[in-house]
Amino acid sequence: MSLTAAKEYLERRGFGERIRLFDVSSATVELAALAVGTEPARIAKSLTFMVNERPVMILCAGDTRIDNAKYKAYFHKKAKMLSPEEVHTLIGHDIGGVCPFGINDGVGVYLDESLKRFDKVYPACGTAASAVELSPGELAGILDDAKWVDVCRQV
Repeated sequence: MSLTAAKEYLERRGFGERIRLFDVSSATVELAALAVGTEPARIAKSLTFMVNERPVMILCAGDTRIDNAKYKAYFHKKAKMLSPEEVHTLIGHDIGGVCPFGINDGVGVYLDESLKRFDKVYPACGTAASAVELSPGELAGILDDAKWVDVCRQV
């Protein structure tokens, strides 16, 4: 999976024209904020974990981290991030371009409440040099079965 899968996913839902491709890396929150021209907090970073033999992705604001107590209270499990190899195999995108668009079947997608404080957020789009502009409501609306959670804290 890659930009192609993410782009097809977004185009089917009417948001393909919002994809932005960069000549520079957007692989980290800081680099993505520079490429997009926004504050780092508005970058919707994708964190991936294994919960009960199922891969899950949590999208959260760029200025947050997983709050271990909140995570454990919600998922009933200690947070353990996937390795880069597991992300590639289980999610379908490579580190730096991980996003919830065009991912493998069976991945649970969660949106952290930290995203709701912004009118626009910028998740990656399958590559380490891409982003797409969406409101949190649009993001939730185009993701099948995504759930809102409160498992992060600001840093």
